[in-house]
Amino acid sequence: MLLAVSSCDDSLTEINENPNGVDPNSANPNLVMPTVMSGVANRYVKLGYGRIAGVVQHTQEDAWKDGFNDYNWTEEDDEWKEWYGYLRNNNLLYNRSVELNYKFQEGVALTMRAFIFGTISDLWGDAPYTNALKGDAGEMLPAFDSQEVIYKGIIEDLKAAAAIFGTTENERDAAFYDIYFNGNTQKWQKFANTLLLRYYMRISSKLPDVAKAGIESVYTSGIYMKDASDDAVMDFIGTDANNSWPNAVAYDVSESNWRRRRPAATLINNLVANSDPRLKVWFQPVHVRWVSDPALATGMDEFIRKDGVIQTGIKSLTQMELKAGIAAGHKYTRHFNPTKYKPSHPDLFNGPLNTSEYVGIPAGMTDPTYYNENPTTGQQVQNQHASQLSYTYQGVKGGILKARLASASETSFILAEAAQKGWAAGNAETHYNNAIKQSLQTWGVADQYDAFLKSVAYKGTQAQIIEQKWVASWTMATEAWFDYRRTGLPALVPGVAPTSRALPLRFIYSNNELNNNGASVRSAIEKLEETSFSGVRKKNSQWSKPWLVQGTGKPW
Repeated sequence: MLLAVSSCDDSLTEINENPNGVDPNSANPNLVMPTVMSGVANRYVKLGYGRIAGVVQHTQEDAWKDGFNDYNWTEEDDEWKEWYGYLRNNNLLYNRSVELNYKFQEGVALTMRAFIFGTISDLWGDAPYTNALKGDAGEMLPAFDSQEVIYKGIIEDLKAAAAIFGTTENERDAAFYDIYFNGNTQKWQKFANTLLLRYYMRISSKLPDVAKAGIESVYTSGIYMKDASDDAVMDFIGTDANNSWPNAVAYDVSESNWRRRRPAATLINNLVANSDPRLKVWFQPVHVRWVSDPALATGMDEFIRKDGVIQTGIKSLTQMELKAGIAAGHKYTRHFNPTKYKPSHPDLFNGPLNTSEYVGIPAGMTDPTYYNENPTTGQQVQNQHASQLSYTYQGVKGGILKARLASASETSFILAEAAQKGWAAGNAETHYNNAIKQSLQTWGVADQYDAFLKSVAYKGTQAQIIEQKWVASWTMATEAWFDYRRTGLPALVPGVAPTSRALPLRFIYSNNELNNNGASVRSAIEKLEETSFSGVRKKNSQWSKPWLVQGTGKPW
């Protein structure tokens, strides 16, 4: 034993070194940068295309829908770990960039730090900020800073980043590693300033003087996103589930995750009413359309009709069968007699039947699989009487399948709102019109701008600006959620399911943090404002108000 111990002693240090690991003291910032950027973009789109789209009624799910449609949320352990994990990597990027005097990478790190901390505070409220990321210095239980401190801090980071990008040449050597802008410092400066506009408007109800001066300063600079080509986006690689579009069917053999995500009636109805050209980009018509037929002897057809002919014995077809048949030019319908029709399950769907070409799922239904007299309830096949997302969203990458962090359209809507408030930010109508044009550019339908604008011509109200911004935030619904929380707009109506009695306002602090940093978390929880919707979780509830909306009377 003594011989064995002595023989191992000399090589013990060498054995414990990881030959495949990255030494933080010699890490190349360029190699860290894409890790931070891809992680953040992936997580952000999974929120904005995922359950936050359920909150703001862009989409609904028609099965396993409690967390998506009804906001029946639990503690956010995984989400919290992910965002602070990105911060740890970003901290390495920042420190190494400063040590090596890599100014471009330093600016990227400052921008990403602001984006990540901003998202954390947006989602939860107070959070570790000043003393976060100092575990190697012995700060294992950091105190939670207030939202006010965090937002002011990220604004300073974004100012510093914009200044760096304003005096730095395009980064040729970093182009391969910069997966948003290929080393283009001008676009990074626009991104930083657009984020400044975002966060100034975020705090506008609480710190109006700071917000007004900040937005006016950025507007005066003229440096912010102005064209869809400026958007901060990440393309997907598409080689596995982790670097592909969320719900790509290539990594979901049953296609269940794609199939059960449906357009919400709230969004579909808005798009249809305004003849919005984005409708056909995002969604499909119903596969089997209801047809009113007063001559029908029964309340409704039991079987599908193909080109008007009843297909005896066939109540439904699979998605693939319908897809192939429609592609071949066939039309599938079911008829009903409006005077004889009676709902099959009036406790779950009490009619009337929706005969529209595009049909969305109403928000917060008790059991959405029964909507519109679906004959295959409980996910037997799919609801043939409700629209689905475009087949494009089955893909892994390419085209419109991008993770979007900020856009020119969002920028123009912010400036329109600022101008509508009377701030020195230009002309509200011009910004509003630009925002719509930029969104149509993003989705490839800019040629229909003139016709569409007639349907949504500017009326001079904040409500209209926020409504169109809500539409344009498709796949980045987090921004629509935070706008709703700040303004109460659009005036979204919660569903009838028990847990969806009001739209939520925040995420719930994680159990892991409560167990390991309890005193700090409890201090933050005490600062939350309990509401009549908070329920058994009391202050640490998705319906409790963080500082950002306390005293504003918003959104309810």
